This record gives sequence, structure tokens and C-alpha cells, in this order.
Amino acid sequence: MSPSRSGRPDRAPAVPARHSCFGRLLYDVLWVLCRTLGVAVFGFRARFAEPLPATGGVLVLSSHQSHLDPLLLGLACDRRLSSLARSSLFHFKPFAAAITALDAVPIDRDASMVAAMKAVIGRLKAGRAVTVFPEGSRTADGRLGEFKPGFAILAKRAEVPIVPVAIVGAFECWPRTRPFPRPGRIRLEFGPALSAAEVAALGEQELFAECVRRIGVCDARARAALEGRATVPARPDHGPA
Repeated sequence: MSPSRSGRPDRAPAVPARHSCFGRLLYDVLWVLCRTLGVAVFGFRARFAEPLPATGGVLVLSSHQSHLDPLLLGLACDRRLSSLARSSLFHFKPFAAAITALDAVPIDRDASMVAAMKAVIGRLKAGRAVTVFPEGSRTADGRLGEFKPGFAILAKRAEVPIVPVAIVGAFECWPRTRPFPRPGRIRLEFGPALSAAEVAALGEQELFAECVRRIGVCDARARAALEGRATVPARPDHGPA
């Protein structure tokens, strides 16, 4: 096992065997409260091209517009989603207990990317649904940014399907330049999944390009829905370009 930049070995966090009673209760209560607020304050809407896989590992690949994004994705999906969180957020024990109950994956930013990838692959192989933002950081202008290719390695090594999704409107509600969110309208558009077999059949570069294309299609559909325009035809989402 290779050492990290901080001198510690690259050890992936252990995957919880199951959710605690506290975790299930906290998740259910927060889901209802946040879903109600999301609809009332942000006009929150989500549309799925097909249902999210009900069981097994799945990589949810999303565009990244604001701090709201992990919450929005969790509210849209029937399944619980794990998302990455800075390990420093786990230092305050009460808050650590809360975000652990909500399936946050602690990532040490001082450690190597190998440790982060092992953490995500471990969750995926354990049958969890994990959210990854391939842009790496929130958009600066509301448009899709440059994607990083690491997610292709994750999906291929974990042998899981990929579900593309675009978030539109969250940037206007909470841009990077504002300390607090404001009311607005937010739309999530989920595209058809690439099956585990399709992921395995494509090379890493081909998989990267196909996922970028599919998220672009989802982004165009979400923007069209917010603006009341006709949506992009479904055909481009089916099969590699």
C-alpha cells in the first residue's frame, strides 16, 4: 500500500455494514423536511429517463453547480446516495455522526487520490449508490466545466453501471460568490444508465467521452425544461456516439 503525501498509508475508510437506527431515522426525517423546503423555495423538480437501478452498486455522475447538489440528488432519488466529504468535516463529533448517518464518505485532501478512489470503489463494490462530480468543483458561471476522467476508472474497476445527471438552476440559487442560497427554480435531469456490460465494453477514453456527451444532453434538456422550450430528442442518449 503506497504512502500518501501526508506520510500516512492510503487506507480506504471502512464501509458500514448497514445503517444504524439513528441513521435511518435521521435520513427519513431530513428527507421529508428538505424535500418540502426544496419544492417550496427552489421549485425543485427531477425527471428520470428510466428508474435508477434499485439494487447493487451504481455510480451517479453529476454536473456540479452549488453546495446544494448532494442534497438535491439525495432528494431526487429513492435510493440513498453516498457522496464525498472532506475528512475535516468529521472532526466535530456530533456533525460527524450526522453526516456518517447520511452516508458521507470521508476523503483526506492531504492524502493521494489513490485513497479517495479506493474509498469510492469500496462503496460501489459493497452495493452502494455513490455520487461523483467529475468537474471536481462547482461551476464558476453556471455552464458545464471541464470533466476529469477518473470516474471511468472507478466504474470499470467496480464493474457498476453509470447514471448521468445534470443539475440546472442551482448555480443561480447559490453561486460561489454568495454566502447563502436564494429562492429560484432548480431542475435535475437523469439520463439512461450505461449498464455494467456497456461500461466494461468501452475503453476508458471512450467511456469518458460517452459520459461527457450524455451529461451534456441532460444539461440541454434541463435548461429547455426550465425555459419552457421543447426538449432535446431522446435518441442521442441511446448508445455511444
